[in-house]
Amino acid sequence: MKKLNLRSLAILTLATLLLSGCASIKKMKKNADLIKWNVTPEVLETHAGQVKVAVEGQIPEKYFVKKATLTATPVLIYEGGEAAYPIVKMQGESVTANNAVISYTTGGNFKIEGAVPYDAAMKMSKLEVRIVAQKGAAALDFDPIKLADGVIATSELVSKVGMPVIGIVREKNTTGKYDPAIDAFQRVIPDELMADIHYLINSSFVRKDEVTAEDIEAFKAYAKAAAADDRKELKGIEVSAYASPDGATDWNDKLSQKREGSAAEFLKKEMKEDEILANLKTKYTAEDWDGFQKLMEKSSIQDKELILRVLTMYSDPEIREREIKNLSEAFTAVAEEILPQLRRAKFLASVDLIGKTDEELLAAAQNDPASLNQAELLYAATLTDDNALKLAFYKSFTKQFDDDWRGFNNLGMVQVWEGDFDAAGDNFAKADKLNQNNPIIQNNLGVIALKNGETDKARELFSAASGVGKEVDYNMGIVSIIRGEYDKAVQYFGDSNKPNAALAKILAGDNNGALKSLEACTAECAMIDYLKAVVGARTAKENLVVESLNAACEKDPKMKAAAKTDLEFAKYFETPAFKAVVE
Repeated sequence: MKKLNLRSLAILTLATLLLSGCASIKKMKKNADLIKWNVTPEVLETHAGQVKVAVEGQIPEKYFVKKATLTATPVLIYEGGEAAYPIVKMQGESVTANNAVISYTTGGNFKIEGAVPYDAAMKMSKLEVRIVAQKGAAALDFDPIKLADGVIATSELVSKVGMPVIGIVREKNTTGKYDPAIDAFQRVIPDELMADIHYLINSSFVRKDEVTAEDIEAFKAYAKAAAADDRKELKGIEVSAYASPDGATDWNDKLSQKREGSAAEFLKKEMKEDEILANLKTKYTAEDWDGFQKLMEKSSIQDKELILRVLTMYSDPEIREREIKNLSEAFTAVAEEILPQLRRAKFLASVDLIGKTDEELLAAAQNDPASLNQAELLYAATLTDDNALKLAFYKSFTKQFDDDWRGFNNLGMVQVWEGDFDAAGDNFAKADKLNQNNPIIQNNLGVIALKNGETDKARELFSAASGVGKEVDYNMGIVSIIRGEYDKAVQYFGDSNKPNAALAKILAGDNNGALKSLEACTAECAMIDYLKAVVGARTAKENLVVESLNAACEKDPKMKAAAKTDLEFAKYFETPAFKAVVE
């Protein structure tokens, strides 16, 4: 009998061990169907651009070989690629390593959690787990085990087209925030002109040199011109007569009343037209302490501060007069410089300047934009729904007023509506150079960042525009959907009925609220009907699914291909009614 050498013996021993190892892990492979699997969610979904999954496995008793190691890897397979989730390693009781130990006698559990970036091709995909068993030097690949089908990508239906804000002069309201409803354009502009006549001390006689003064002549011409001009409306003329605050109060009361009468009579003689004097009002003030204080504040009289202090310390006119007269040297200057100016009657004409009608503004904006000022041209652009006209008006504005940010901002706004985001971004950038840190422009720059997929930048810009208006809240709602913050998105959208607002409600689990929003939306948009179909699928209303999908596909035939691969409708894929719509 031949003797085996040591090398042959070693090879034989190794082969025996390998065969033994293979045999045991082959048995594990053969019985792999005994492993129980649970996948959460049952149908994968994408949120915030990620497809998350939790895979739980239950190893049965007397399955796991004591000297074996298993490596399990969930993999999402789709056309054109695959994405692997984190692996989990398990070992038998006799393996000296640092993995989760599974008892041969009782079995055990394991869990794999992770996320992969979403790809549009993942809508039609499958999740499988790949297992590799190893015992010693022997290794064996199990047959892949299918765990789930496809990915629901409803969150990806969000429209990333934000709402730009029109650039108009906005005023802060009582909350300190900007009110988007206040426009710089005023069709009716209030105007006024004031003139006065002065009297001698203790006199109510209107002197000739006063009535022929230059300001009185200008006043009469102003009032007559307003009455005769169709573009002006004379609201009224007011005569206010005064006495200076020196002398007895009773006397000053009678004196100012007489001055009221003589001033009114003068006007009636000079302006005999009934139309001008129809709204004539007269009043008198016995002692003009308000006028006295204003003139004192502007004067350079010695002891000026003392006199002003007297006015604040005493309200009684007689005490005031006495205390001021006690400042004898100062009172002399007051009597010479201040008091004569207060012995007067003041004439005030109030006029409304009537601007161009809407029709006139539109015609001028189209034919002669140079004839309009900034407020008129901006306003004219709001009078039409024709985006081509709006673009023309705003381009005219940027040429005439190239240092005004509003023209570039508003031009960019219309370009966003038209889908020309590159041009819009250029114009928003020009507006930003002219008026940096303007919250309106910050919002609009955020719209461009949002469209370009720069969600974090967009969020920062929208935050800087907080308070500008509902547009910013709407845009923050889009950001919240993209980030997977659906409840927050619903809050931002508020009472909006746009498709994005309804989508947020669907994703937040409020199907009834979403349907109400969609039914209230008046826009002609295929996405409205498509989202109604999604609500129908989620609430098991087949008629709503079919009718809504049919309406969506009629408006946009591309919806057929989308619905065919949308796992929201998986349970209807094989129904004749669904096939009739999407085929």
